[in-house]
Amino acid sequence: MNTIIDSDKPIFPISVAAKLLDVHPRTLRIYEEEGLLKPARQGNKRFFSQDDIEWVRCLRKLIHEEGISIPGVKRLLDLTPCWEIKKCSKQVREACTAFVDRTEPCWQRARAVCKREPRRCESCETFVRAMKEAGDQASGDGK
Repeated sequence: MNTIIDSDKPIFPISVAAKLLDVHPRTLRIYEEEGLLKPARQGNKRFFSQDDIEWVRCLRKLIHEEGISIPGVKRLLDLTPCWEIKKCSKQVREACTAFVDRTEPCWQRARAVCKREPRRCESCETFVRAMKEAGDQASGDGK
């Protein structure tokens, strides 16, 4: 049986993800704390998808090869669409509601893909950052 697993399916526990990326698990926790990564959770365990692994590779390249700090990466994400940073293919961009209609965030559109496929939003850095900012503002931590 030849089974293909969807790239957005969280199947790797943190220890396996860290080994695949050749990093310490603490590195992945730091990226999560900084709002750059949102692994799926089952109880208190984190699980990563292949998409998460690829995103961390992109982050590591920006940080270690391009010399951009974590705050710099966060600012870059504020200014540059995630599909440009991730270098999404034309096919992926055309299916992404954040790319197709930039007038409002995709998750706020009533018939958006994110509304129909919530897991997709959980792996979207733009969505994760916006939800973190909304939470900070609601708790009074926002500016």
